[in-house]
Amino acid sequence: MNNRLSEFRVSNDAVDDGEELRRRLDEEGYLFIKKLQDPDKLLALRQDIMQVIRTGGWLMEGTDPMAGIADAAKQCTEPDIEYPSVYHEMYKLESFHRAGHWPEVMQMMEKVIGGPVLSHPQKIARLWFPKYTAHTTPIHQDFVHFQGVYDTYTCWAPVGDCPAELGGLAVLPGSHKINAIHDHHFSLGAGGLAINQEELNDNWVTTDYEIGDSLIFHSLTVHQALPNVTEDRLRVSLDNRYQSTRLPIAEHMLQPHLSGIYPFGWEEVYKDWTSTDLKYYWKDMDLEVLPTIEDFGANGFVEALELAGQGDEHAIHHLKRLIKRDPACERAQRAEDVLNNLSDHPEAVAVNP
Repeated sequence: MNNRLSEFRVSNDAVDDGEELRRRLDEEGYLFIKKLQDPDKLLALRQDIMQVIRTGGWLMEGTDPMAGIADAAKQCTEPDIEYPSVYHEMYKLESFHRAGHWPEVMQMMEKVIGGPVLSHPQKIARLWFPKYTAHTTPIHQDFVHFQGVYDTYTCWAPVGDCPAELGGLAVLPGSHKINAIHDHHFSLGAGGLAINQEELNDNWVTTDYEIGDSLIFHSLTVHQALPNVTEDRLRVSLDNRYQSTRLPIAEHMLQPHLSGIYPFGWEEVYKDWTSTDLKYYWKDMDLEVLPTIEDFGANGFVEALELAGQGDEHAIHHLKRLIKRDPACERAQRAEDVLNNLSDHPEAVAVNP
């Protein structure tokens, strides 16, 4: 990314004015609210999450879990077979799911949306290792991932202070006004899909986030994560979605995160919960459910096959990871064919995009 970074516009002056919040969101595609979420509640959640991560062996022995000092030897991310053993345990935390329904968040989203709000059942946390920069979340629009309707919103918040070097989010103001989906291409980064930088301007905005700060943005707003270039710190963040209860939702957003690649259901999530109010809460709503659009991921996979055949190192890594994760699936068989053909033709030159 070009290093042309400016500061977010802060919208705390408009937090009690829903009309003005919506006007700014319509104009810029995002709202940045300082201390929207209670830092004390986020610190308590961080303690819960870091305890799980420590138990899973991702933190350096003998360090304070709250500091998030990562063991670099355990580097992994969502598509890696090593990831779900820790992520699934974190995902079972009742406190993690409850954070997506905190009153201060729901009330803000009601102002933004202008009516009753659905907090998507598929809550997401990002657990990001330092110096794993090839896997950084690339430039994209969220719609290709959560789908449903355009008027869906992400509320992103770090679970702890997040200076730029730890890898917070950056957005392109006004980029949602295209009112369409950019072409997305294969990427090794989180989500596996990226927009070509050449199609965009470079007027990115971001900040050094403090705990409690929240970034709200439209599903078509172009954004990306900055790389975590810290020496040893794990970045933990919440990545939750909201929409009007009157609008359709994509069916996969009613399932746990990553359940499409690692079998994992709600009964496992809820097993040790002490309350019931958030269990299957969406089933009491009369929601219109839309089928998941498979084309985005399918097109990215085809592009990965083509790039791997040309010796692209990122695509080759992606295919090898897929084969390791699910060797019997149809995509893994196609990936093996490409990699076997590549082995038979060593003259193919590996290139690093």
